[in-house]
Amino acid sequence: MNILRAALCLSLSLSAAAASAQSPTECPSLPASSGLQWQQQAQADFLLCKATTGDGREVLSLLLSARNPDVPLTRPLRQEKGVFAGESLYWYQPDLGGQEPPGYANRRITVVKFDKNRYAQISLYAGDAQELGSLQTLTQGMNLNPTAVAAGR
Repeated sequence: MNILRAALCLSLSLSAAAASAQSPTECPSLPASSGLQWQQQAQADFLLCKATTGDGREVLSLLLSARNPDVPLTRPLRQEKGVFAGESLYWYQPDLGGQEPPGYANRRITVVKFDKNRYAQISLYAGDAQELGSLQTLTQGMNLNPTAVAAGR
């Protein structure tokens, strides 16, 4: 029985080590011209990056994980086409249960599977249509290659 427990513990620790080895440890670099800064929260199974403006307003959140966030994205809420990490995507207006608070028209969300067992959930909280376009362009240019991220420090 002790051998079985030891084998199970070893298997679980190897699985956790493999998962953490595949998870990024830093947010992708942001262009200096964007005026945005990351606030980062790293856990064993995900990395949450929140981009804020100089006055502290959150405009973008990026959740990187080995698990599919399984966010329902329905066709009636589909908006623009885009690209992230080399993968094609559609941006959606978030489903807020029929509510449309101020700024709703410029909010977007998407989920992208960009590598084997690697997912990105991206949310945009733009102040206007121009900022929305800028944020979509910014996310399109993000490099998730760990070497590039480390070099961008």
